[in-house]
Amino acid sequence: MSLSLLSPGAVVSSVLNRDVRHFGKQHLFDGSEETCWNSDQGTSQWVTLEFPGPVKVSQLHIQFQGGFSSRLCTLEGEHGEELVKISELDPQDSHAMQISFPRMATVLDKLKITFGSSTDFFGRIVVYHLGVLGERLSGGCPHLGGLSPPQEGSPVP
Repeated sequence: MSLSLLSPGAVVSSVLNRDVRHFGKQHLFDGSEETCWNSDQGTSQWVTLEFPGPVKVSQLHIQFQGGFSSRLCTLEGEHGEELVKISELDPQDSHAMQISFPRMATVLDKLKITFGSSTDFFGRIVVYHLGVLGERLSGGCPHLGGLSPPQEGSPVP
């Protein structure tokens, strides 16, 4: 079963000029090629994703803006209370959709993606699309509004 992330379950390190309306985290998941999350300047930008319950992640999809991508991405997962390093990715500096198979056999409630350094001189990261495919291991999460489980093969609302 594929699942996509809930935008209310995402937290980002920063937003360019604090302009959440134009560059906020909601644009990571809106499916529009016209919008994006744009971090402010600085090293080590990140996105933390909260799932509606425990999941087993199989793929990570990410689309940067060329010239504003990460040189190295560190994936950390949490199930319970401890954040553990899972994998490192070496993304391309391009606008193409990049699909990663991080071989995560770990059950996660949260996934943190840290963008260690940017190809941009000022350290900004621009992401047009972020998606995660995986298997949901249990029901909804009350702190995210008690969402109902998705239909087979459909994205989480």
